Amino acid sequence: MSTLAAGRRRPGLSVRLRLTLSYAGFLVVAGTALFAALLLVLRYVPDENLMVQDGGGFAPSRSDLLDVAVPLSAAAVGFLAVVGLVGGWVLAGRMLRPLDRISEAATLAADGSLVHRIDLEGPDDELRRLADTFDTMLARLERSFDEQRRFTANASHELRTPNTVVKALLDVARADPEGRDVDRLLGRLYETNERSIAMVESLLQLARLDHESLRAEPVDLADVVREAVERSPDLGAARAAGEAAPGNPAPSSSPPALAVTLDAAPVHGNRVLLGQLAANLLGNAVLHNLGPDGLIWVTTRLDEHRRPVLVVENTGAPLDPAVVRTLAEPFVRADARTRRPDRPSGSGLGLSIVASIARAHGAELLLAARTGGGLTATVTFPPA
Repeated sequence: MSTLAAGRRRPGLSVRLRLTLSYAGFLVVAGTALFAALLLVLRYVPDENLMVQDGGGFAPSRSDLLDVAVPLSAAAVGFLAVVGLVGGWVLAGRMLRPLDRISEAATLAADGSLVHRIDLEGPDDELRRLADTFDTMLARLERSFDEQRRFTANASHELRTPNTVVKALLDVARADPEGRDVDRLLGRLYETNERSIAMVESLLQLARLDHESLRAEPVDLADVVREAVERSPDLGAARAAGEAAPGNPAPSSSPPALAVTLDAAPVHGNRVLLGQLAANLLGNAVLHNLGPDGLIWVTTRLDEHRRPVLVVENTGAPLDPAVVRTLAEPFVRADARTRRPDRPSGSGLGLSIVASIARAHGAELLLAARTGGGLTATVTFPPA
């Protein structure tokens, strides 16, 4: 559409030529006005030939002065026009040179190259700020396209895996029709289908979070987390840990223990999405815990800047800090993370959804490896 519209535009003068004509025109108008003012002064000179007393000689009349001034003024105006055209062309070229570099970078970006940067040198002026803004946009686009390519590749792999499993199960069953276990086959097919459905639903939710507008209202983060804990099937068997604090061992032969400290933390956000954020963090804390002897700490509070904070901390296997920094990306899993033996593996989208919900609320998600193993997830919201 834009290409067709550009093709229908009538041809026009370049910006450089228009600036040149503007500079030259200004000089000509200013020079003409100046010389016109000087010529007007001549009207006070008598239009008669005068003789200076005491033999001082001849004094020119108004007509004599005009005969000399008019050609000289015309020549001076012409000279200003030439200077204005040449000087204006040079100055306009120097002024527009940064725009040429920006245009070149934009052309490269339109052709698919996002690695080029303008890196405009010089003082901090309008063109420098425009170039810096364009460089920032290119960097964000490059990062976004890289994430999209990784997401597409990972999503293709994750969605292909269940189909491959189903095909393998059906091939085995068809190769041995007499010895196949129908109930076991149906059970495996049901589990694989459930995983595919959960993954597709997570992908759809992730796409909606990045495009839907947020319906916000005053919400107490403590109430949202409390409801998420009560509704979570993963935490239904978890016992309260009382005054347990990070570092205190939990009794053996028990499900992951839960230590909850919920202080008032008012936020302005969407209650349903905040509940999803809390549920995903809690589910992740259970899924990658130690199972027996595990412990989970959940805290809501206000920090020293009066910002609402949600912290979910869990025991688990030691994690590489470099891997932890990537866990919020779609389908990224840490190989060393321990999963509950009675729980299926996750889709790899839980923390990605948490990051999207946090971003929609203007909040910051910080993931950090715990000393001794496990993960600490901290979500810091802007003041309500």
